[in-house]
Amino acid sequence: MSNSDRILPEVKLPEVKFNKNGYEIRTDILAMAKDIVANEYTWKYNGWELTAERNDKGQIVSTVKMPEYPGLDKVLETAEKMYAFVNSGIKK
Repeated sequence: MSNSDRILPEVKLPEVKFNKNGYEIRTDILAMAKDIVANEYTWKYNGWELTAERNDKGQIVSTVKMPEYPGLDKVLETAEKMYAFVNSGIKK
């Protein structure tokens, strides 16, 4: 019997559904916002570091300003934008 002749039984996986409450959804959105803001800073910092001019001792002498590290306000602003997007899909 070849492999193509074998009939395997159909396996049905259990269906799992999770319903998150409002607090869990907001916590997830806040975590996503934090990750987005942190990644954006990392990309900007890496770009700044690559373009920064250095002297013969390796010290940065560039006049280009280093990107500012985002604080809680930036994370919350991003989270609010994301949460507004999620809520805009609800039509009452």
